[in-house]
Amino acid sequence: MQTFLADENSRLDIFLAKTLKQSRNQVALLIEKKCIKVNSQIQNKNSFKLKIGDEISLELPCVEHKEKSSFDVDFDIEILYEDEDLLVLNKPSNLVVHGANSVKSLTLVDWLLAKNYTLSNLGGEIRAGLVHRLDKDTSGAILIAKNNFTHQKLSEQLSDKTMGRIYLALIDLSLKEDKIVIEKSLTRSQTNAIKKIAVDNKVKGSKYAKSAFVNLITNEDVNLIAAKLFTGRTHQIRAHLASINRHILGDKLYGYRGKYECRVMLHAYFLYFTHPKKKKTIFVKAPLTDDFKEILQNKFILGGIDEKISLESLLKHFSSFV
Repeated sequence: MQTFLADENSRLDIFLAKTLKQSRNQVALLIEKKCIKVNSQIQNKNSFKLKIGDEISLELPCVEHKEKSSFDVDFDIEILYEDEDLLVLNKPSNLVVHGANSVKSLTLVDWLLAKNYTLSNLGGEIRAGLVHRLDKDTSGAILIAKNNFTHQKLSEQLSDKTMGRIYLALIDLSLKEDKIVIEKSLTRSQTNAIKKIAVDNKVKGSKYAKSAFVNLITNEDVNLIAAKLFTGRTHQIRAHLASINRHILGDKLYGYRGKYECRVMLHAYFLYFTHPKKKKTIFVKAPLTDDFKEILQNKFILGGIDEKISLESLLKHFSSFV
């Protein structure tokens, strides 16, 4: 059980979202499951008004061992790192991370359940274990929490940026500058509900987003870049690149019109975090997918690429960004 003292007059869900560094939807699930007490009384209203000095108690729900799913998954996912608290997977492209009303296919969470993993449930059953997400077409490293303690601590790292990811992408035109930071808020497109567009940070209803990009290798129609996120918005890399007239190969949603018929060539290459229990920094590399490597092999000399996408080189590139 965890206990907090309210230091402001605030709604219960807003206070907990800020304190726990979780979304208000996730906090609402905890309240619904009667995990929250205010002054020793279970509180089931998200809008409950806290007063300064109120004592809030959080007792995380038990994480039950999942029974094997009633369906069989017909695919496998590479495990990059695993211990008793967490695992890192190399998500393939064209795989949705979790279910929704519009999702008819099997998901990464379905795979985890079919493999009989015990998972955190801070995000609810649909998002069991998920500390963060990747777009359907994006491949690469994704972090899964096996218990609620680990989930909460990793979520805090995601919020304070001590946890992060470095992406590789193949784009149509090289960046105009070798290094660039884009700070533009994102909002939903009025013409396409799936698409995000970059707007001025003062636009009402938009969400602040910040990305850093680095040129690695340039060519006429294929350019390799690296990207680092300072915020984690949906389609952030894709929308920010589109705002400077750069497009990831295969990303027709955001304006790619080149000759390559491929999936969206975006890959979460490195993931780093501090292990919540071992207290050491862990770096995990997700090997490039075959389709990504094939384009690289056709356009570039691979010997020079290995050095440019090494962890040491990428960290050096991004060390100047804050």
